Amino acid sequence: MGRGPTSKDVARLAGVSQSTVSYVMSGKRSISAETLRRVEEAMAALNYQPHAGARALAGSRTNTIAIVMPFASAYDAGQLMAFVEEFVLAARVHDYDVLLVTAEEGIEGLRRITGGRQCDAAVVMQVTAQDQRADLARTLDFPVIFIGVPEDTTGLACVDFDFEAAGRLLVEELADLGNTRLSVLGWGADSVGRDYNYIGRFARGVTGAAEAHRLPVDWHLAPAADGFAAVLDAGLHPDGGRTGIIMTAGLSGGMRALALRGLVPGRDADVVALCTEAEAEEQVVPLTAVSTQPRDVSRMVAERLFALIDAGCPAQEGVDIVPATLVRRASTGRA
Repeated sequence: MGRGPTSKDVARLAGVSQSTVSYVMSGKRSISAETLRRVEEAMAALNYQPHAGARALAGSRTNTIAIVMPFASAYDAGQLMAFVEEFVLAARVHDYDVLLVTAEEGIEGLRRITGGRQCDAAVVMQVTAQDQRADLARTLDFPVIFIGVPEDTTGLACVDFDFEAAGRLLVEELADLGNTRLSVLGWGADSVGRDYNYIGRFARGVTGAAEAHRLPVDWHLAPAADGFAAVLDAGLHPDGGRTGIIMTAGLSGGMRALALRGLVPGRDADVVALCTEAEAEEQVVPLTAVSTQPRDVSRMVAERLFALIDAGCPAQEGVDIVPATLVRRASTGRA
């Protein structure tokens, strides 16, 4: 049996946005007579019947989306704000406000905002591999989307960047440049200890590609990167080999450590990074990098979430992934 028409189909036929179709159904916003006519004609042509949940919800909506994003550190806050900024812009287009829930409450934080119907939907960030919030999300009757991919995605709606592919791309770039060993300046001990899902996925990508190219890998935690400093002090290219460097959360510290020793990325060592495009471009030597695409992830989340709100449906199980691409800049020899 094929699916019935949706509000997205109505919007396309009427030549309006999905939010406009929603406003026509809810009566919460003044709509011009011409627009109203087009939407009603499209609904009639498609024999569109609004979901019963959508009709009921239209009269009780809060027009608020909750983003559950606990801040464990100032670093976390800085890295997450690009996601939030883009999502807030998308929410305003749909006439929605955003409620940030930043306390480290775990499952209680999600239960508090959803139990009292303080919002119409929720976005969950800082997802761990074994995230307790997933169990609660599976029981809720309104949309919850995870930015992140826990190990068990059964019954969950997830959107994220392809961290595993990012790890592979960075290793393959360094291998193609003739590097014979790798030094990774990764996330801090706190982040690793919290078991954030993206760290494990990135590590799998790096490890798998390094094994395929038979490259030994040294891992160092940022910001306390004593091991990385020792690598630099001992010389990056012992025994005639060449060490390629991968940076993630330790970007500033790693670049500073290189500069203090007079080492120039792209000349003295091939350096690649997992970071945003802005972070890669703002370095003294722009970095060859795979961007984590935070804004693309947020736009995908917003599109999926507001379609669910308009349809009056809980989140549908599935994982959407923003693909990884590498951009070459001056920090690698062939850029």
